[in-house]
Amino acid sequence: MWKVRFLALAGLLVFITAPVSVHGQSPTGEVTPEPGTFMNPVLDRDFPDPDVLQVGDVYYAYATNALGMNVQVARSTDLVTWEFLYEAMPGRPAWSVPSFGYVWAPEVTTFDGETFLMYFVARFDDGAGGRQCLGMATSPVPEGPFTPLDEAPIVCQLEQGGSIDPSVFVDVDGAPYLLWKNDGNAIGEPTWVYIQPLSADGLTLEGQPTALITADQPWEGTLVEAPILWLHDGQYVLFYSANAYGDARYAVGYARSDSLLGPYEKPEAPMLETSIPNGIVGPGGQDVVTDAEGADWLLLHGWGPNNYRRLYLAPLEWMDDGPVVSARLNAPLPVPAVGGA
Repeated sequence: MWKVRFLALAGLLVFITAPVSVHGQSPTGEVTPEPGTFMNPVLDRDFPDPDVLQVGDVYYAYATNALGMNVQVARSTDLVTWEFLYEAMPGRPAWSVPSFGYVWAPEVTTFDGETFLMYFVARFDDGAGGRQCLGMATSPVPEGPFTPLDEAPIVCQLEQGGSIDPSVFVDVDGAPYLLWKNDGNAIGEPTWVYIQPLSADGLTLEGQPTALITADQPWEGTLVEAPILWLHDGQYVLFYSANAYGDARYAVGYARSDSLLGPYEKPEAPMLETSIPNGIVGPGGQDVVTDAEGADWLLLHGWGPNNYRRLYLAPLEWMDDGPVVSARLNAPLPVPAVGGA
């Protein structure tokens, strides 16, 4: 049995189908999952662009601004049941505009296990409307509050439309790198995913940026964004989102390379896109985490029936021709192994 929900996004009418419970039929018609399984979404609130950090046996998820918060944070011990902790960064850097709504896409990491470093997007106050740039904030604990560093943005490509969507990658030799996207679509120019070496403490950039990929596939529309770099079996896999984030065209893709700096090769189709039978609309903003048994999971957002982006958890499988998400996201899924690898 199925029930139909309606979702209007950017003028598109989308039908989301969700299975009606056959185990423990609930009065609302929702699925009651069997023990050892879970149902998506794992966090049913406006929680876009999720970033997940594991600290010991606890996972922390950070997300883009909503409901008056600059950066949201939630906590879980199993990736399935999340405790919402409210605001991770109540302040803004002095270089940013004071208006709410311009803080996006947080990325949190630690290089020493003692100081937690957040990279985030904020609007640079240039007196003329501004562009988005990348800032930093620190906290002694992963849940925050994080204190922004006020000196200047760490990346601010004003001539390329600005800079958004930071993420950190640490290579096999321990060298850290920062990835991001220039916001060229804000000025009608191309967008690129860049990578650049970081200092050991993550506070400064070193060397020069390298452009990795741009939008060159029909499904990508005019932009690529939200980069996440992952190393699997000696190969670099660059996950990214593309197209219009506000509607059903948004999707998750990947590119692969045998070298950190490329060249990266893409398949012709996205890895995960809007699918009514699959129960996902506008998937994107992805991150990857490994559970205690070495299985990889994709955390991402998808549009819900109330026009906000909810948190989804999907098993990530590795095939010879690339990563796939073959599981249906509107059916019960086995819970991840508790803890981390």
